[in-house]
Amino acid sequence: MAQSIDMPTGLRSPRKLAQLGELSLPLDLVRFGLQWPRLVTAPRGDGRPVYLIPGYGGSELSLRPLEAFLRRINYDVADWSLGRNRGSVDRDVARFTAVAEARFAANGEQPFTLIGWSLGGLVAREVARLSPHLVREVITMGTPIIGGPKYTTPGQRFARASNIRLDQFEREVHERNSIGFDQPLTVLYSNRDGIVGPDIAKDIYNPQARNIRVDGGHMGLGFNPKVWRIIADTLAGRA
Repeated sequence: MAQSIDMPTGLRSPRKLAQLGELSLPLDLVRFGLQWPRLVTAPRGDGRPVYLIPGYGGSELSLRPLEAFLRRINYDVADWSLGRNRGSVDRDVARFTAVAEARFAANGEQPFTLIGWSLGGLVAREVARLSPHLVREVITMGTPIIGGPKYTTPGQRFARASNIRLDQFEREVHERNSIGFDQPLTVLYSNRDGIVGPDIAKDIYNPQARNIRVDGGHMGLGFNPKVWRIIADTLAGRA
């Protein structure tokens, strides 16, 4: 379970340079092309069921490349089937839980590995916490774990445009994180992330969490061969 800690202070949204770096996604995709050979030796899977959950503003299409890769190495992959992620975490947790429960009953009650990109990682974490029988393992990519939207680039822009404060969200997120969950947890974050900064994308609550730094911007995490290889190794039980 999660460790009892005080609410973190001194956090900040991504630096301006990192935000501008998100515009270099086309260059990142070219650079990623040089890393594809590392996937050739990715370990084969055991056929376990996996769910992919997109980030804010993204739909199932954003994770199709990762889905194809995981299928190729022998995992039973499904998308969350709820369309575009519009940022309603509590609603999406309830809706996705219903989807997962139906598949859970149909597949002989075999729990799932949940892989969430950005806000999709929050959905994965909440389902693991609230419905532990459904979840075998959680992997997040660039997820705003600490502070919720308060220290993300979109959250800051929304707060300024709406003239609202996000302090209450921050407290609620801290309270949820402090409850924690027991399933294995792998947390991928990047110092170059211009949407969700590295300070808030690491898990400081759950003692079993593995925080792993990767290279690349937020928008490229779902297409990054290094991220894919870490996911493959994690699913195969390799440190």
